[in-house]
Amino acid sequence: MPADYHSHTPLCKHAIGSPEEYVAAARAAGLTEYGISDHAPARPEPFDDWRMAEAELPQYFEWIARARAAAGPLPIRAGLECDWLAGCESWIEDLAGRYPWDYLIGSVHYLGAWDFDNPKWLGRWGEEDVEQVWAHYWQTYAAMAKSQLFDIMGHPDLVKKFSFRPEGDLARFYEPAIAAIAESGSAIELNTAGWHKPCAEAYPHPRFLELAYQAGIPLVISSDAHAPGEVARDFPKAIEWAKSAGYQETALFEKRVRTREAIP
Repeated sequence: MPADYHSHTPLCKHAIGSPEEYVAAARAAGLTEYGISDHAPARPEPFDDWRMAEAELPQYFEWIARARAAAGPLPIRAGLECDWLAGCESWIEDLAGRYPWDYLIGSVHYLGAWDFDNPKWLGRWGEEDVEQVWAHYWQTYAAMAKSQLFDIMGHPDLVKKFSFRPEGDLARFYEPAIAAIAESGSAIELNTAGWHKPCAEAYPHPRFLELAYQAGIPLVISSDAHAPGEVARDFPKAIEWAKSAGYQETALFEKRVRTREAIP
């Protein structure tokens, strides 16, 4: 199975399991590499209730060390999932220097002060203009790509999580973001967690994947695991999606240098 680089730890306050359990699951799944990328701290603290605190970074480094000790020959890669927030650039650069990371994932979970994918605020979707929310999201996503701070662009169309979608051809939203990602040199992820959310569809939509492939954007396949049993979840289906879009390879990362491997 391809590498699975997007996974979490209990430090984010909404995941379970030990490093040894995640590594065992990765080995059982036959992954070529396994990556740990919990929700990075954000300032000012306390920022929200679903990420590690800055003071917990040493515990995170210990988690990674424990995973590597348990992994045997399986390469364990170290990453962070960083939120793209207004004025966050210097903070991301600070975090990038805290550890010899293999990759950083950039994600958009916030539009202003609204963490739009949080079930706690689901009711707000009924009060919003979905067209405007999508426009705001994709403009924010393109800005994140243009920052060139991230190796992987996380769950590209997370905005569809609760199945609120505008009418018409959604490529009008995808195309400017894809152009920005292609120019940035970053990879995107095919994130299988979406199959287990209200949208019942992986992130991103197959049309986005096709356009990304045509633009020459590298791909990783990710589970976004929050429990050991979710590691590599739905990877065979994701491989089918990737190949249908044209992909024959996925990206690998070590010390923020990208290489590639063939999709089985």
